[in-house]
Amino acid sequence: MVTRVLEDDDVELQDGGSELTQTFERTVADGEYRLSRSWRNLLATGLVGGLDVGIGILALLIIQAETGSILLGGLGFGIGLICLFLAQSELFTENFLVPVAAVTARRGTAGQLLRLWGGTAVMNLAGGWLMTGLILAGHPALEKTARDLGSKYAGLPAGRLFVLSILGGIVITLMTWMERATESMPAKLVVAVSSGFLLIAGTLSHTIVASLLLFAALHAGAPFGYLDWLEVAGTVTAGNLVGGLGLVTLLRLVQVGSRRIEQEQPGGRRD
Repeated sequence: MVTRVLEDDDVELQDGGSELTQTFERTVADGEYRLSRSWRNLLATGLVGGLDVGIGILALLIIQAETGSILLGGLGFGIGLICLFLAQSELFTENFLVPVAAVTARRGTAGQLLRLWGGTAVMNLAGGWLMTGLILAGHPALEKTARDLGSKYAGLPAGRLFVLSILGGIVITLMTWMERATESMPAKLVVAVSSGFLLIAGTLSHTIVASLLLFAALHAGAPFGYLDWLEVAGTVTAGNLVGGLGLVTLLRLVQVGSRRIEQEQPGGRRD
């Protein structure tokens, strides 16, 4: 029988507690590194993150154009998240969990967190805009598919878009947590592919992914403009924050418990 140990506001299972601790430790260490990087490193990592996700957009467009199946296209998009993971680049919304954990453990500041969010988001978008432009310039036959997919996101009612954005924030932030919960490479790849599939097949809105789909459509002569993209991006970002920060990060920190968080703080005592 698993013995439950109650201490303060922490509820810790003896079986499995060490795994949770190790996951949190890895998350804090990674978050501290991300927060302390130079501007050059931060911006370069964000730029290649946009390029890497663009690889997934390329796979999605090719498969969708050839098969007409959004389900197969969703599987293909997972290639972009695999690139993101193996190439050690970053998405803006990945940073809803990792650096936030480091700030909670006092291994970084709110100012560093805002710098990371802003720099990564801008460079993700810049890299994605460039990559989708190259894709459509090289493959003009994909223009109709790009317009159709982009228009699908641009045409969603604001309320539904917001709800889908909450779900998108949950999926990506949970993906980040699960990747740090295992050292198994096959397991990490399964997490990346399955998360990518859910984002595309479920039309879950994610700030960077949705923006790249709209950019692709705009490069292909979409029936909407950049102001429409900006409106969509604002709604999606708000929903991602609710889902990623409110429904995943906050609850995972509660799951970790105050005692573990205090142990990760500078000068914290490890039992």
